[in-house]
Amino acid sequence: MDPVRIPERLAEQLAPIREQATRAAVLVDFDGTLSPIVEDPGRARPLPGVSEALVQLARRYACVAVVSGRPASFLSRHLGPDVIESGVVLVGLYGLERATPEGIEVHPDAARWRDGVEEVAREAEAEAPGGAVVERKGLSVTLHWRGAADAEAWARSFAGRWAQRTSLVVHPAKRSVELRPPIASDKGTAVAGLARGLGAAVFVGDDVGDLPAFGALWELAGREGVAVRTVAVAGPEAPPELVAAADGTVSGPQGALALLRWLAG
Repeated sequence: MDPVRIPERLAEQLAPIREQATRAAVLVDFDGTLSPIVEDPGRARPLPGVSEALVQLARRYACVAVVSGRPASFLSRHLGPDVIESGVVLVGLYGLERATPEGIEVHPDAARWRDGVEEVAREAEAEAPGGAVVERKGLSVTLHWRGAADAEAWARSFAGRWAQRTSLVVHPAKRSVELRPPIASDKGTAVAGLARGLGAAVFVGDDVGDLPAFGALWELAGREGVAVRTVAVAGPEAPPELVAAADGTVSGPQGALALLRWLAG
């Protein structure tokens, strides 16, 4: 895809968002959307040009946010200080954290789960078979089997056992499962809060964890008449249910970056 173009049909669908930018929200996922998927999650980085596009969007739109399963500190570190200072909101851990110019804000009900998550992470690291990756996120832990398909059975079994022991909740994702505190916070609740009171909003994502964000926008459309659009980042691992639910698609993170640039233009 030409990095400065998006499909004509998608441009037509998104025109209402761009036309009322001062009353609109641009909300995007990180992994698989702004960053290519990699085997080692710690090595994920935004595509060159992403931070600049977010800053440009923040100059035009009422709200610009990255809504991710990553810790807010990770987003802040790799997207850079200019992004936060421009007013872009960085929501981490599915709404449990938020990066601000003053530091990281944590959901008031989340902190008490930190020790339990730490215990699960230690046990997972002790048990994990070769090739499995245990990603510590502070308030959640993700078990990846991207580089070791044989580890899937272990990851699912481990997550189920420890969910029963600790009351943490299992959330599936691309070639991984995540254990999170049982708090009513996900991309849907985060997006609902960010888009509330505005006239238009678009969300761009690539995984099943983004479906609640789609749903939150549809609810706002039905309840408050907000003009909403949902965009799936298509690729070999894109969940069919996400692609089917979306108003339109772009091709991989390069396509998502092209979309951001078009919205900023």
